[in-house]
Amino acid sequence: MAWTKYQLFLAGLMLTTGSINTLSAKWADMFSAKGCHGDAEHAFSHPFVQAVGMFLGEFSCLAVFYILLFHDRRSPEPRMNPGQRFNPLLFFPPAMCDMTATSIMYVALNMTSASSFQMLRGAVIIFTGLLSVAFLGRRLAPSQWLGIFITILGLVVVGLADFVSGHKDDSHKLSDVITGDLLIIMAQIIVSVQMVLEEKFVYKHDVHPLRAVGTEGLFGFVVLSLLLIPMYFIHVGDFSDNPRQVLEDALDAFCQIGHKPLILLALLGNTVSIAFFNFAGISVTKEISATTRMVLDSLRTLVIWVVSLALGWEQFQGLQVLGFLVLLTGTALYNGLHRPLLAKIPWCAARMNLDGDGSNAERERLLNEGRVQAAEDT
Repeated sequence: MAWTKYQLFLAGLMLTTGSINTLSAKWADMFSAKGCHGDAEHAFSHPFVQAVGMFLGEFSCLAVFYILLFHDRRSPEPRMNPGQRFNPLLFFPPAMCDMTATSIMYVALNMTSASSFQMLRGAVIIFTGLLSVAFLGRRLAPSQWLGIFITILGLVVVGLADFVSGHKDDSHKLSDVITGDLLIIMAQIIVSVQMVLEEKFVYKHDVHPLRAVGTEGLFGFVVLSLLLIPMYFIHVGDFSDNPRQVLEDALDAFCQIGHKPLILLALLGNTVSIAFFNFAGISVTKEISATTRMVLDSLRTLVIWVVSLALGWEQFQGLQVLGFLVLLTGTALYNGLHRPLLAKIPWCAARMNLDGDGSNAERERLLNEGRVQAAEDT
């Protein structure tokens, strides 16, 4: 069935805003400006300030949720399911995971290229798959295990590409590139913990996705904003690129924005894009399919890589192309994107039906456990 104009709009919005989110964050990192107290011009290196802006964007999803809910309730036939009541503090643990992982990734983005940053984030399926087996009792299909193994190979190839380019790149030292790549992979472990917590929580409490994203954004914004105060006094030496060599100098960030307002445009691009990206992603899952959302998420990696090359932010690396293709194959296998092709083969189609019945039974088991537990809580 052909897509409607609205579905095409949602797919385009998700692809565009998802790409802008990473590109705008990298663009901000590439600026240099004078700081406070007559400091010499230096690079805009403020990952935690950028993370606060991103959480502000996520927090805005909560406002969108209530606007949609208000509009739906005024219609003659309300159709929006706001979800059942829940204790917002239950979202605090995944929000803290999100805050920690996002902060680490913005630190890493200062050290490596935007395309490698996006590609290495594909490592999340490795840790999510392993943790879902350990803590959710899920049984992964053979294709998913194969997808995890291929993803590991893809990460190795991307890492080799960064190692090779690190000798030729004047903007990043080789040690910084390797450290940045390792930090991104480390952050994916924390993201996978967040995803497992969210999955178990959403199955149990039926929370609207926009409300979930907005609630986590609220916690992340408030907590990280408060943490900027002690970060201003924590000296970390050469690990920091700001003049005072503290963990985060928010005042220096504001002074640099004042001297070069284009930095504010990059930060706003990051904040606004993450809000629209979350909304578009949820809408794509609802209006089209979760598979389409996975495909679009993989395509934005390609867009980020192409735009980075076009802008001269990085040099072409054949190994990086190979790494992207290997990672794409692993992600496709893990998320079942190969199923439509195999469905055309009779024997494979019969096997897939059996696997699908098992997956549905497992999902129903998780849902039933959630209902029983919810009834016990009440």
